[in-house]
Amino acid sequence: MFGDPVLDALEAQALAANQNLKAAAARVEEARAATRTARSQWFPQIGAGFGPTREGLSSASQFQPQGTGPTNATLWRAQGTASYEADLFGRVGRNVEASRADQAQSEALFRSVQLSLQADVAQNYFELRQLDSDQDLYRRTVELREQALKLVQRRFNEGDISELDVSRAKNELASAQADAVGVARRRAASEHALAILLGKAPADFAFKEAPIVPVAVKIPPGLPSALLERRPDVSAAERAMAAANARIGLAKSAYFPKLDITGAFGYEASTLGNLFLWSSRTFLLGPFAGTALTLPLFDGGRRAAGVQQARAQYDEQVANYRQQVLVAFREVEDNLADLRLLDDQIRAQDAAVNASRRAATLSRTQYQEGEVAYLDVIDSERSVLQSQLQANQLTGVQAVSTVNLIRALGGGWSDA
Repeated sequence: MFGDPVLDALEAQALAANQNLKAAAARVEEARAATRTARSQWFPQIGAGFGPTREGLSSASQFQPQGTGPTNATLWRAQGTASYEADLFGRVGRNVEASRADQAQSEALFRSVQLSLQADVAQNYFELRQLDSDQDLYRRTVELREQALKLVQRRFNEGDISELDVSRAKNELASAQADAVGVARRRAASEHALAILLGKAPADFAFKEAPIVPVAVKIPPGLPSALLERRPDVSAAERAMAAANARIGLAKSAYFPKLDITGAFGYEASTLGNLFLWSSRTFLLGPFAGTALTLPLFDGGRRAAGVQQARAQYDEQVANYRQQVLVAFREVEDNLADLRLLDDQIRAQDAAVNASRRAATLSRTQYQEGEVAYLDVIDSERSVLQSQLQANQLTGVQAVSTVNLIRALGGGWSDA
């Protein structure tokens, strides 16, 4: 988007190594596994077992005379089991639908983390570049004030001026040196933040210094609101709404009968040697008629409360979705207005920089000729420094606002 190969390389490193992005990717895999778990309920569950059981049968159950002791027996079983829930009223289908929506929400949130990561890398990059420009400005300012101190010291030695001008020149030099150290501290902190985004230890990361270059990104007039549909947070909110809607149906399915079909087949014998004889065959197909059809009749209002809870959660997600859309529109408009007004502000600031430089040149010339006091030189040089610092800041703000617009739109745009 910015045509900056250095920034492109940083973005690639962040996508490959950022730990927050890896955690988001793991959450996507977790959601996909949950969807597969829900889908598995559409299919029969088949298992197998083998082993002995020891049981004691009472004399009464064996129709033995009173006082006869229990009959102990060991049974060997080798069985296969199968169970299946017939989805007659959509309970499983609604559960799968909700799980798929949850999965889509996790995937959208992953894209949101990815977009935020790319935007954060770009913002840190431009902040570093702005601080590099400030450092370069302070270096030049320190050099100029060192030269000014030499000039003032020479004039003082010649008896042309008082010691007051020398003290002022020393103060201005020391102030510029202190401010330069402050910029270096802020740059170090910004560099460390960028290292974390790239998944690197700050101590092992060093970023080459280079001044900021004005961002030249053309913003087409009337960006379509359809671009907002790409915003992953809006998509995630919409999927959360869909999942909540599916769970209303899931809660309603509790009012309908549930049909479970179970079966077991295999061999059963009192000794291991006779276990696999044809006469040892056995099977079981559900209780009595072979099915288990259950219909809840009274539950103290539990099912009604479950449906009410699901509907309330759906209403919550609808409100969240609408709020997210409104926030998205506001963020786009904020950044468009920011960029539009920044263009005017930058032009005015550039004019202020040129005027302050001209004033500083005139004041230095007039001071050397003895026409003005050194205090006038100090004021003009301070004005140059502040004007240039403000210009650097506006260039950085313009770049960051462009990044924020890209974030607000869910990605870049085409010039076509």
